[in-house]
Amino acid sequence: MAETLYHYKQLYDFSFKIFLAIGCREEDAVTATNTLLSADLRGVDSHGIARLSGYVRLWEAKRVNAQPLIKIIHQTPSTAVVDGDSGLGLVVAPFAMKLAIEKANQCGTGWVSVQHSNHFGIAAHHAMMALENDMIGIAMTNASPLVAPTFSTDKMLGTNPICVAAPAGDEPAFVADLATTTAANGKLEILQRKNEQTPTGWVQDRDGNPSSDPHILKQGGALLPLGGDREHGSHKGYALGAIVDIFSALLSGANYAPWVPPFPAYVPLPEKQPGKGIGHFFGAMRIDAFRPADDFKFHMDEWIRGFRNAKPMAGHEKVLVPGDPEREFEAIRKQQGIPLLEAVVSDLQQLGQRFQIDL
Repeated sequence: MAETLYHYKQLYDFSFKIFLAIGCREEDAVTATNTLLSADLRGVDSHGIARLSGYVRLWEAKRVNAQPLIKIIHQTPSTAVVDGDSGLGLVVAPFAMKLAIEKANQCGTGWVSVQHSNHFGIAAHHAMMALENDMIGIAMTNASPLVAPTFSTDKMLGTNPICVAAPAGDEPAFVADLATTTAANGKLEILQRKNEQTPTGWVQDRDGNPSSDPHILKQGGALLPLGGDREHGSHKGYALGAIVDIFSALLSGANYAPWVPPFPAYVPLPEKQPGKGIGHFFGAMRIDAFRPADDFKFHMDEWIRGFRNAKPMAGHEKVLVPGDPEREFEAIRKQQGIPLLEAVVSDLQQLGQRFQIDL
């Protein structure tokens, strides 16, 4: 499928105006746009501007509050629970991560769980906020139930990503950002737009049989936990997704398991709502609460170089360190532009026409 290159500023101006058009405060529109487009820059196209119309539809369905009153509803010196007031997760999550960083500055570590939020974009954007403070950042979120636990046909968990970002010295930071499923739902959406099949181990049909149909979720199928099946460790992916659910929702008072609100606005909310909205969890760990930051970063450089110098297997140029591919995408896309599929461009053009905003 053909792609069109757009300069970052073009997409920034468009997204910012859309967020303003749905009623966001200017400061929040800036935050939401930066968060959203960080995905496109880092090559995570499934979570970037391609989702913009989805956020607007949630706002139209009155499931997103464009002007939330985000507040702390419980806290200790090093922990807090934040109520996002049904705001855009793109805005609520940075608020909570900043709070975790503030608490880490005071106590050495800071931990914040969030309720009453929405989809927060890519986890890396939030975890990486800690890097400039010589801290390790942690970000995770639960999500709408699309994943069947090992041996189940019921969808009980979301893709529930985890990101850990650790600073280095001369080397780029270590940034591990991963879904706890074999593939995120956004990857299915990309395959649908390209009219391609899924690789083995990504999805199953309604009866639990392996499938390669990227539309299978609409037919009662499910995404699979990281590993794909029991023989390849899917029980470990299932456990990781469950941990994210517990940290993000059961600590905060958000919805959990199959009762997490779905991202598509046309999908009705679950009848049972044991909590409020979607849940997130953030951590910030000050390096010098453990050892001198310069010592840590020196040894992180040694660690990273060790892996980079590992002998690659035949057919591969080098061994990658988590964060390398996204950093390389960002360097290229800042210079050459961000490619958008025709289907995404068409969707954005229709969105712009509704608000009289030119892409």
